[in-house]
Amino acid sequence: MRTLLKPTPTTFLVIANLLVYVYTSVVGGNFIETGDRALYQWGQFNLYVMNGWYWQLLTSIFVHVDIIHLSLNMFFLLIFGFRAEELFSPEEYFFIYFLSGLSGNLLTLLLMHPLTRSAGASGAIFGIFGACVIYLRKTFGQSIVGALLYSFLLLIMSTGSNVNNYAHFGGLAAGLIIGYGLAKSRKIVF
Repeated sequence: MRTLLKPTPTTFLVIANLLVYVYTSVVGGNFIETGDRALYQWGQFNLYVMNGWYWQLLTSIFVHVDIIHLSLNMFFLLIFGFRAEELFSPEEYFFIYFLSGLSGNLLTLLLMHPLTRSAGASGAIFGIFGACVIYLRKTFGQSIVGALLYSFLLLIMSTGSNVNNYAHFGGLAAGLIIGYGLAKSRKIVF
């Protein structure tokens, strides 16, 4: 039986996200919302990244705006992450997660206003989803069109106000590409 205490890539990432949230809550003095100071320091503020704060492209993957944001992201990370653990090695899993998160953040940097502030793991989580869905379709010899349709549907369902659609799209695109590449590189016999 799988538990959050078992050391797996998913449990590691959930615990890391929780610890970062606790840290940003202590720094900001508020457990319900992350304070501006922490968001500008560790989230992604495009203007700061353009001026050399490159670490924000990675640290922002672990920073969440409030407890609801964190809870929803961790819920979907558990759902898609445990599935990804069944398909990919820990190294592949982390590669997908971080490259997807970074891709979403780079797309945010390139296409959104310099005063844009962004935070959260959703780009990385979209990448995990994309990698899983296309990997399964390709591995079982099914059309990847289904994977693309599922991905598009999830992307559309996640849009809304205060949602970074560029991060979601960038993470999803990276995950789809990586998952497809991994499926093509393996010979699976049924």
